[in-house]
Amino acid sequence: MVKEILTNAMYLIVPLIFIGSFIMVYVLIPKILWIVQELKLTDNPDERSSHKTAIPTMAGVSFFITLILVVFFIKSWDTEFIALNVIAALTIIFIIGFKDDLVVSSPKVKIIGQLVAILFIFLSGVFKNISLNGFLGFYDMPTIVSFLFLTFIMLAIINSYNLIDGVDGLAATIGIVIFIVYALIFFATGLYFYGLLSSSLIGILSAYLVYNFSDTKKIFMGDTGSLIIGFCISFFTLKFLSMDAASFGYSNFEAHGKLLLAFVILYIPFFDTSRVIGIRLLQKKSPFNPDRNHIHHILIDAGLSHKKTSLLLGCLNLIFIAVFLFLSTHLNSFQLICILIGSYVLLLVVFYILKQKISNKKPFVYPSK
Repeated sequence: MVKEILTNAMYLIVPLIFIGSFIMVYVLIPKILWIVQELKLTDNPDERSSHKTAIPTMAGVSFFITLILVVFFIKSWDTEFIALNVIAALTIIFIIGFKDDLVVSSPKVKIIGQLVAILFIFLSGVFKNISLNGFLGFYDMPTIVSFLFLTFIMLAIINSYNLIDGVDGLAATIGIVIFIVYALIFFATGLYFYGLLSSSLIGILSAYLVYNFSDTKKIFMGDTGSLIIGFCISFFTLKFLSMDAASFGYSNFEAHGKLLLAFVILYIPFFDTSRVIGIRLLQKKSPFNPDRNHIHHILIDAGLSHKKTSLLLGCLNLIFIAVFLFLSTHLNSFQLICILIGSYVLLLVVFYILKQKISNKKPFVYPSK
């Protein structure tokens, strides 16, 4: 009875979760700023940085505290009893991110930590396998193949998101776009636990943007924040991919396209990561070797401010999602793949030309905000 009343009042609970999460992060960040500055735990600029001065980091600590509290308050909608597994997984992610912000960790250590966190999610028993719903003629996958496939996807998402956190507002803007899309999907399909968690994350990132764009109280989310947000995106993607075809009966969306939609929702992070890794491999460098080949670096070097770069890439991600949803109701899987490949190649050409033009001009200068 209580649960029914709460569900009927969802239009009140959603803004409360959003506002509560916003206020929590907004209040916590100044406290974290003070501690970080006292202990001199700042992010010092290097040759790759888009900042000239040392900036406090670890805003992600406020993300973790807020998310744990939110999971506690929304557990009434946890029909799958996965809340404890989510808290355990988030704790693991928080530990490896926090350690990396204090003392840089090796990629191997971070991957192992992420695998442990992912294992906690699978131990819930909720995600045993997925169906491709006829995508390119494929339906159910063997359990072990499904497990490995989903693990790979989650790792790719976590690290792709971590890599785009290079200029003010970009990671948060992309994150907000992604969580808005997932919130709409989850609320429309009655998955209120996931929908409320998405609403909380939108509030968290909105509050963070206030400080990330500030000239006087600037702070970075750090690996603590980017890994937590990346993990939440991968967790929601896992849930989306595991949804039954019947869940989409309310719309014209065809279930066979959900794997492609999951890719499109994360289009900018995936495009940037695959492009950068490809360049590094062609240059016979380690995929983990840092450089200034990210698309946000190119846009900054081209003269765009941090805000304009973040807004441009966030809007671009949103446009891809909207166009794909429209096309998915008219085209089959093979045609959609061809269009995605074509758009990917087109973006590669655009950023290649832009990079070449920048290389022929004067060296990088810091744009005004």
